[in-house]
Amino acid sequence: MQIKTRLTLLFTSLVAALLLGFVLTIYFTSFKTREDEYFKRLKQQAATKANLLFDTKVAPNVLQLIYKKAPNALFQEEVAIYDTVFHLLYHDAVEVDKVKETQGMMDTIIAQKETQFYVGDMQAVGFLYEHNSKLYVITSAAVDGYGLAKLHNLRNTLFLSFILSVIVLFFVSRFLAKKSLQPVSLLLDRVKQITATNLDLRVDEGNRKDEIAALAITFNEMLNRLENSFDAQKHFVSNISHELRTPLTAMLAEMQLTIQKERSTIEYQHSIEHIISDIQKLIRLSNSLLDLAKASYDQTEISFKPTRLDEILLDARNDVLHNKPDYKVNITFEKEIDNDQFISINGNEYLLKTAFSNLIENGCKFSKNNQSTTSISYNGKSIILVFSDNGIGIAKEEQQHIFTPFHRGKNKKFADGHGIGLFLTQKIIALHNGTILVASKEKEGTTFTIQLPHL
Repeated sequence: MQIKTRLTLLFTSLVAALLLGFVLTIYFTSFKTREDEYFKRLKQQAATKANLLFDTKVAPNVLQLIYKKAPNALFQEEVAIYDTVFHLLYHDAVEVDKVKETQGMMDTIIAQKETQFYVGDMQAVGFLYEHNSKLYVITSAAVDGYGLAKLHNLRNTLFLSFILSVIVLFFVSRFLAKKSLQPVSLLLDRVKQITATNLDLRVDEGNRKDEIAALAITFNEMLNRLENSFDAQKHFVSNISHELRTPLTAMLAEMQLTIQKERSTIEYQHSIEHIISDIQKLIRLSNSLLDLAKASYDQTEISFKPTRLDEILLDARNDVLHNKPDYKVNITFEKEIDNDQFISINGNEYLLKTAFSNLIENGCKFSKNNQSTTSISYNGKSIILVFSDNGIGIAKEEQQHIFTPFHRGKNKKFADGHGIGLFLTQKIIALHNGTILVASKEKEGTTFTIQLPHL
C-alpha cells in the first residue's frame, strides 16, 4: 500500500472516529434529555388533572370527555388515580387502560414514592400524591410522538451528516496527502534518472529546512560519496591495469626476444633472471592488493583482539630483514614498560604488521645506507610510534599526495614500487582509530608519527 493511501485512510479513520464519537454524544444526550423532560411532563399533567379533580371539583365524566375529544388523543397522557388500597378513583379510559396497574405496581410506587418505567413504547410514571392529608397513587403514560419524531429527524440528520463528512474528509485527506508527498514524488522521479553513467546529477533540496529537504540533502551526500567511490574505483582499476601491464609486457618481450634465436647458457640465465624479477614485482603487487582488500573490509568483519604493539613491531622488523638482509632496522623504547596495557591495543595483528613493515621498508629503501629507526613510547591515552630515516626525503609539494593510491613522486627513480604502501598504511591506522602524520625535508629524511589508543 502506498504511503499516500495509508495516510489518507489513517487520517480519515481518525477524524471519522472523532466525528462518530461527537455524533453519538449528541444523539444519546438528546435522547436522555427528551426522556427526562417527558417523564417530568407526564408527572405535571397527572398532577394537574388530580388538582382539577380534587380541588376544582371537576366531574370525572367531564375530564374523560376532554381526554377523548382532544385533537391528539392518540398521544394524550392517560391518567389513573387510585387510593392506597388499590381502589380506582379516576381513569381517563378504563376500557383502554394502557398501563394495566397491578397490586405489585401499586406497592412499588408506595414504597419508592415515585417510579419511572416503560410500557411497550410508552413512557409511564407513578407517584404518590397528597391531598388534604390523604395519599393517592397516580399513574400517567403516553407516547412522546412529537419528541420521538424530532429525535428521529436528529438521528437521520446526524447520520447523513456523518456519511457526507467522511466522504468529503476522504477526498480532502487524499488531496492533502498527495500535496504533502509531492516533494517525495518529485524526488523519486529525479532519482529514477540517476544511473551509474550520470552520478553527477543531484536531487532538488527544496527549502533545506523540512524533513523532505533533509532526505534530499542526505541523498545528495550519498551520491557525492558514490561518485567519489566510482571515480576512485575507475582510477584504481586503471592504475592496476597499468601496473600489471608493465611487468607482463616486459616478460613477454624478454621471452619473445629469447626464443628468436639460439643463445648461450649465460644469456638464457640473464633472461630468466629478468623474468624472475618481473614475476617478483607481480607477486609484490598482488600481495599489496590483497592487503589493501583486507584493510578495506567493514570494521565489523575484521577480527580485533588485545595485541602488544612492541611484539608486532619486532615481527615486522624480522619480516623486512628476512626479505632484505642488507637492511638495518633499529628499534628503541623510550620508556620502560610498567604495564602491558600501555603498549597494547585492540587491533588486528596481521594488518598492523603490514602497516609497520611498509613504513620500515620505505625508510630503508629510500635511504642511501638502507637504514631506518623506529621508536615506541606512550602517554596516558595513546601509544606513539615514530618511523624515521635519513633518506632522500619528500618534496613539500608532494607530501599532500603521498597517501594517494598509485601516486609516485620524484623518488620513483630512486627505488621501485607501486604507490600502494602508504595508502594501505593510512587505511590500516584509520581502521584502528589512530592517526598518521608525516614530516619530511628533501635530502634530510622523513619521519612518520603514528598514534594509536591503547587499552
